[in-house]
Amino acid sequence: MLQSVLFRIVGVAWSLVAPLVAQPHVHEVEIGPADSPEVILEKAGNVVPSPRQLAFHQLEFTCFIHFGPNTFTGVEWGNGQEDPKVFDPGDTLDVDQWCRVAKDAGMKLMLITVKHHDGFCTWQTRYNERFSVRGIPWRDGKGDVLRELSDACRKHGLKLGVYLSPADLYQIEHPEGLYGNGRPAMDSVIPTDPETFQSAPDRVRKDKPDGAPVFRLKADDYNRYFMNQLYELLTEYGPIHEVWFDGAHPKTKGNQTYLKDEWFSLIRKLAPEAVIFGGPDVRWCGNEAGKTRSAEWNVLPVQGLVESGVDRPDDDVGSNQMIVRPTYSVYGETFKARSLYYIIPEINTSIRAGWFWRNEDEQAVRSADDVFDIYERAVGGNGVFLLNVPPDKSGRFGARDVACLEEVGRRIRATYATAPLMQGATSGAAAVLDGDLTKFWQPDAGTGEFTVRFPVSRMVNRVVLQEAVGVVGQRVISHALDAEIDGVWKEVARGETIGYKKILRFPAVSTTRFRVRIIDSRLKPSIANFSAHFYQMPPPSLQIRRDAQGLVTIQPPAAGSFGWKPHGQGDTSGAAGLKIHYTTDGSEPGGSSPVYQKPFSLPEGGRVKAIAIAGDDAGPISEVRLPIHAAGWTVRVCSSEQSAEYAGAKAIDGDPATFWHSRWTGDVPHPHQLEIDMGRVWKVGGIGYLPRQDKRVPDGMVETGEISFSLDGEKWTPSQAFKLGNLVNDPAERIILIEGAAVEARYVRFTSKSGAAGKPYAAAAEIGVLGE
Repeated sequence: MLQSVLFRIVGVAWSLVAPLVAQPHVHEVEIGPADSPEVILEKAGNVVPSPRQLAFHQLEFTCFIHFGPNTFTGVEWGNGQEDPKVFDPGDTLDVDQWCRVAKDAGMKLMLITVKHHDGFCTWQTRYNERFSVRGIPWRDGKGDVLRELSDACRKHGLKLGVYLSPADLYQIEHPEGLYGNGRPAMDSVIPTDPETFQSAPDRVRKDKPDGAPVFRLKADDYNRYFMNQLYELLTEYGPIHEVWFDGAHPKTKGNQTYLKDEWFSLIRKLAPEAVIFGGPDVRWCGNEAGKTRSAEWNVLPVQGLVESGVDRPDDDVGSNQMIVRPTYSVYGETFKARSLYYIIPEINTSIRAGWFWRNEDEQAVRSADDVFDIYERAVGGNGVFLLNVPPDKSGRFGARDVACLEEVGRRIRATYATAPLMQGATSGAAAVLDGDLTKFWQPDAGTGEFTVRFPVSRMVNRVVLQEAVGVVGQRVISHALDAEIDGVWKEVARGETIGYKKILRFPAVSTTRFRVRIIDSRLKPSIANFSAHFYQMPPPSLQIRRDAQGLVTIQPPAAGSFGWKPHGQGDTSGAAGLKIHYTTDGSEPGGSSPVYQKPFSLPEGGRVKAIAIAGDDAGPISEVRLPIHAAGWTVRVCSSEQSAEYAGAKAIDGDPATFWHSRWTGDVPHPHQLEIDMGRVWKVGGIGYLPRQDKRVPDGMVETGEISFSLDGEKWTPSQAFKLGNLVNDPAERIILIEGAAVEARYVRFTSKSGAAGKPYAAAAEIGVLGE
């Protein structure tokens, strides 16, 4: 099919012919001062991705690796003052396992944090021998995580990306640090000779790779440092396909600024295939929870190249109403809409409660249900899904992470790897069935419809649509899907934008015909692909909870119930027709275990395990350790409470939405103390501490403290110290087990000795006492 399309870009008229294989890439379209809204929308409808962006679209599902000193200290953000020797995965580092598991899950790129905000470098950089793998005993200072990962990616056919944090606490905090050190910018070359880095920065590094270019610019010490590290990463580790810049800045110094235009130029020259996240190619979707928008546009207004990567957290960032405005706002800052850019949204979140591995006892891991749901919404919502999988201290993915990823990969292959339902399908819009995304069906106007017929009736609950974004651009504003049922068309799904890929999910229907209706579009829409699929949803994982009255409920999890950065979305269409079996004696539940029919009481607490079964299929086993029910308990001593609303009794009321909080008016420092009277003697194995759940702020988050127990309220067992980490980022319950045998006690004393971020307060949503 050949069609002529006429449009204007920066005042020049171009005539293009579909499939437009030879079309010059148009990444930026100037918005003229006299452009009407109609002209702006016409321009937007003709912006297409660069070849590197189109290749990035096709990756769809990628793997994030956070691995560094934080892995060993148990915190999310290091401070740059850690002993670098803490980084020690020993001889067990297994990047090959990372790649095997990721590839099996359907991931196509490995993106690793070679330098997080703490500034520690996990590759053999020439420019930091103190706070890097060069300066530690691990592998005699010759270890190189990136080298090993690069080799493993090549072996397994995966692409490689690098995360290099512009924020660098080591360079801020060290007395000789380069970040904001006040030295003037000097004539510099990249790569710089490390021996004359500050004294003669215009001297080229002696071991520069043959044929590699030299960059000349005026740069301060930190920008020179940063660009030299980029140079190393992009010239010594094979092809790099993504460079990731984080916008987070835990601390700045000396009015340090970044030469981002120079960074981008260096990347374009050294790694022409690489997309830049936080730059002109890929943008953050606006959250770290896996939440997606119902309408995701690739073409956005930008002020300039440097500003193109600024976060876009709002729900409406690319609609017709937004892109015709002369300005746009991000976090309250106003920018001028000077150009239209094609920028791909990347949906990033972590498989664990936190970006770094913390432990195997408390840190929650997402279920396969949750990850597959995010996959369908992210990849099927015109984005790329970047899932973080943090290795543990041994340098391997944890068993729970691996099990989740294996199941997700199985579901992706079973549902989308092949399309047996499409065998024998026919359509008047033949281009949507040929598998060629450069050919497409296009109506004569901004609306239209086409049908797809199957030779026999087929059961379907997923339909994939794709626009020809690489040759025409993203245009569809809204669309609907109808199925012919008993000779009558019935709407089964409705969506907004399509873009590179849209996955429509709906209750299963049996039909021989589908109809796709384009309801609204910028210019003529171009649909390049239609495919039908069936997802057999396994029985879901279960959520086990106890309410304030002491009743235990077991049910499929509510949408977005994962405690870390909840996204409020989900797919529970497979939850009907389930039988839930459970145990309370520690045994594994199965088809012969009691059937859960209604909430039940478990006053002495204990371990509850449950499994959902549908026919011959069984879901994963869910397990929770419940504390003793606090009915009739009282708070005997509360050293400080802000008011009745935040009284000490709120810590034992069974309601996680309420909490005890020490006084924040006046000077009431640590320690803060609660003594709980359990009414009678219990055998106690430990306590559970649930921090406040209303806000993710350090106020009231207990970091260090002690617990002790008493039979009579006078004589107390020796205090047992505890330290809790990363509560602000992951306010999940922490379990503090008694060292040695269980103790008999009627009274429990909980003492907070310090708060997160040095805050003088203490708070607790719940303090539970675990039975023996």
